[in-house]
Formats: sequence, C-alpha cells, structure tokens
Amino acid sequence: MDDTIDDCIIVGGGPAGLTAAIYLARYHLSIRLFDCGTSRAALIPCTHNHAGYPEGIAGLELVGRMLEQAEKYGVVHEEKRVEHLAKTGDCFVVGTDEGTFRARTVLLATGVFNRHPPGMDDAFHDEALFKGLLRYCPVCDGYEVTDKRVGIIGTGSHGTAEAIFLRSFTKDVTLISPTDDHDLEPECLAKLDEAGIVRVDGPCGDYAMRGDKLAVDTAEGWLEFDSVYPALGSDVRSQLAQDAGADCTDVGCIKVDDHQRTSVPGLFAAGDVVIGLDQISHAMGQAGVAATTIRNDLADERSLLR
Repeated sequence: MDDTIDDCIIVGGGPAGLTAAIYLARYHLSIRLFDCGTSRAALIPCTHNHAGYPEGIAGLELVGRMLEQAEKYGVVHEEKRVEHLAKTGDCFVVGTDEGTFRARTVLLATGVFNRHPPGMDDAFHDEALFKGLLRYCPVCDGYEVTDKRVGIIGTGSHGTAEAIFLRSFTKDVTLISPTDDHDLEPECLAKLDEAGIVRVDGPCGDYAMRGDKLAVDTAEGWLEFDSVYPALGSDVRSQLAQDAGADCTDVGCIKVDDHQRTSVPGLFAAGDVVIGLDQISHAMGQAGVAATTIRNDLADERSLLR
C-alpha cells in the first residue's frame, strides 16, 4: 500500500459504477474503478427500453461505450476483485486480489447475482440467454414475449408475482415448481386461477434447446416455451458493505438515504445492490446522485477551488 489516497474508489463496473466514474472524473476528482467483470448488464443480449437507442443495444456494447467515455476523462479502470473493505480513521482501506488501496470515499456498485435454474450448466445457460430463450427481467423485456408461450420457474409469492406480471403480456403462462410440488398459499392460488395461469409441479433439472424453443423437463414431462423466466430470487453482493459496518436489509440490500449515503460516513452505494427497481436507468440515476453528493461532501472537508 503506497501513500496515495484517492478521492473515491468505485467498486463495480456496471452502469451505476461507470456513470458515477464519469461524473466524478468530470468533477476533477481523483478516482479509480475496480471491476471484476461480473456486471449483469454486460450479459443482456439486447435492451430495448434504455432510452436513446431506438433499435436497442447489447449490454456489452453499452457498458463498453460507458467505459470509453469514463476513460476519456481520466478514469483509472482496473480489473481487480475487491476482497475486503474497512474504514480506518478518515479514510477507507480497500483490499484487492492485487494490492491494497486507500480512499476518502467509496462507492459500492456491486449489483446482484440472479440465481440460475436448478441443474442448468453455465454454457447452456449463457447460450439460452443470448438467444432470448432464457430471460430474467420482465420489466426489461416483457414486451418481447407478447402473445408468446412463456414458462416461469418458481413458486410461492415471488413466482406468483412474476407470473401475474407477465400475464399482462401474454395469456399463455405456465408456472413451474423448481423442486417438487408447488408451495403456494391460498391467496396465491386464487390469483393464479383468476389469471388463468397453468401450474406444473417439478422438479425441473433437465433442459434442451429445440430450434427456437426452450424445453423444460417437469413432473408432467417435457414442455416447450418461447422463453423461460427463472423467478428464483437473487444474491445481493453486499458483503463489502457489511464488512465495513453498513446497515443492510434482511435480504442483504444496502440501506441508503436520499443521497445514496450508507450508515457509514463516506461510504455510498448505488444500483441493484440497493433496494429498488433493478433497471439500468434507475442505477444510472442513483449513481449521478451519489457522485454529486460525494463531490459536495468532499468540498465541505477541503477546498476544491482551482
């Protein structure tokens, strides 16, 4: 660890982290961004609801453009995995797999990890995702399954909510239990019945791509769908915040105020790691708020006059 103290270290190279990096660099602050290459946005085959791209844009291209813009203003982008975070005195100590760094402030934009369908290997998963046979975000791409045959792997209140949401795009919706019999309360059963949503027991664990269909093995045999949505929840990547002593929700989302401050002074969070709508536009908005607050808080501590 050298004597350098950055104004801000950003952890996460998705839309939130990169937006914050652009803002902070244009505020003439010294920053660096650590990215281990696991942004969910980079996995999006093509997003059609991100404003400004009438024909849609691939997530990898969008993130690449944002990184190019950030580097234009001098952002130091480093492919490092942050392994621990602590506050010591007036600064943060950020430990990575390739050294330790210090910063006056830290912005966590570490996102979440969508739980994959049970028994689906990574290579199959990524190919199905690329082809649009597997989808995770009905808010993003429900429009693309309009009047198509849709399967949802999930159960309980979460699976029910996703099925009801997708029912507004198509009448052909099947809710498949990921394990054995469905675990559905009477209230959920009533909602599913009212919407005419078919229920099929599991377990599911075998899958096949058959032309432009994704087939799922269920208790009732193989079923084919135009697209399948896993509704299995997500793992929130908030361990660094917890290590630093920040308050989190029961499911691990980092708690922040209206300016994206956590309960630890100088520690900020933005994007999907914070509770809210998991959307690129929302993450970018939070990042702009966080970056401007970081700038203003630092200005209160020392002059930023040129």
